[in-house]
This record gives sequence, C-alpha cells and structure tokens, in this order.
Amino acid sequence: MIKDKKVTVVMPAYNAAKTLLATYNEIPMDIVDEIILVDDASKDETSKIAKELGIKTVTHENNKGYGGNQKTCYSTALSVNSDIIIMLHPDYQYTPKLIGAMSHLLASGEFDVVLGSRILGGGALKGGMPLYKYFFNRCLTLMQNILMGAKLSEYHTGYRAYNRNVLDTIPWQKNSDDFVFDNHFLSQVIYYGFKVGEITCPTKYFDDASSINFSRSLKYGFGCIGTAILFRLSKWGIVKSELFK
Repeated sequence: MIKDKKVTVVMPAYNAAKTLLATYNEIPMDIVDEIILVDDASKDETSKIAKELGIKTVTHENNKGYGGNQKTCYSTALSVNSDIIIMLHPDYQYTPKLIGAMSHLLASGEFDVVLGSRILGGGALKGGMPLYKYFFNRCLTLMQNILMGAKLSEYHTGYRAYNRNVLDTIPWQKNSDDFVFDNHFLSQVIYYGFKVGEITCPTKYFDDASSINFSRSLKYGFGCIGTAILFRLSKWGIVKSELFK
C-alpha cells in the first residue's frame, strides 16, 4: 500500500508455467497488497502453480483472448477495491522491479497512467526485440502520435499501471478481445484526457516469453492504424464509436 492506496498486480496468463515463479519472485511484496492471475485456459500448469504461490487465481474454461483476459483482470481488481492496478505479464519479459516506481508515480497524483517503455533508453533491440517488430513499433507510434496529438515513445508496451479512476471512466469493456485491446485502451486514455507518464523499461525476449507471430503482428498493426483514425474522426465529431463516447 502506498499513501493508503491499495496496490494490485494483475497478470493475464496463458501457458506461463515456466516463467511464473521467476516473475512472482521479483514482485515487491512490501508495496503490493494483492496479486490476481487470470489463466486463459492454459494447457500447462499455470493455475496450479499460481495457487501454490498463494495468488488469487481466476481460470477461464475457454480461451477468451488477450483482451478478454484483461477484462477479467480489471473487473476482478475493481471488485476487491484496488486503487492502483498494474498489469504485469507473467512471462518474465518485463521486470517486476519497476512496480514500486510506477506505483509511486500514480500515488503522487501527477499521473493517471504509467507505461513501462521499451523504447526509452534504447534497450529494445539490445533486449532481443526482433528488428521487424522494432521497425513497425516506431512507424506505428509515429503515425499514432500524429493522429492522436500525443507524444508517447511507444503505444505497444504490455507493462502498464492505472489509477482506479481510469478504469472507472473509460469504456474498456467495449474493447476488442484480441491483442488490439491494449491499443484501444491507451487510445481511450488519451481521448479522455488522462495524464500519461513513461519510464524506461528493460525487456527480455527469449523462447518462453510470449510473443505473437508475423501475421498476427500485421493484423495488430492494421488494428492500431484503424483505431487511430477512428480516434481522430471521433474527435472531429464525424463518427460515433462505442470506444470513444
């Protein structure tokens, strides 16, 4: 807890049995009050390991997708009266050691959202990010910054922290159940005028870390472009969308 604010870590999990323990061991338990893991119908022992660690575990009987997983994560976090919610992937790609810094930035009241950026500090390629993903990351981010009038270093990190007010305000329940959920969410954050901060985040790419393939990356990329265009048209009042009410 920080400044009487309950800090909850949510972990959207799928086949994370090999990396969950390493991720859990680096979570600063002196700050974090509760950990929630949502197992999206994994085919390994993710849920079993999570329960053995004492993690509050929700298991989907059927795979609902990355976005569908997060919807359960956030609704569960809100139901236990969380004030600060941090999404941490249990695949050990992002270091849990930044949870303290992200939580303090939110508790300060200066930011509503904090992103762990792989681009700040120039460590993405050193951490093993595939060159094509780095290239598309930079191109998409440039295009999105222009269309949405923002100045973020990247829109595609999976390491994010939010104040409860953000989840209570934006219509995240209307977002995609697929990977573009993250982009819908961040676009809504900007649309509603929430204050976004970024910190440098080391990243690790290795065999057991989750990642989407090239074809799904393309689908995600087109989804991001479509979201940015929809954002701009909504701002201009040309179209109405459930994502931007």
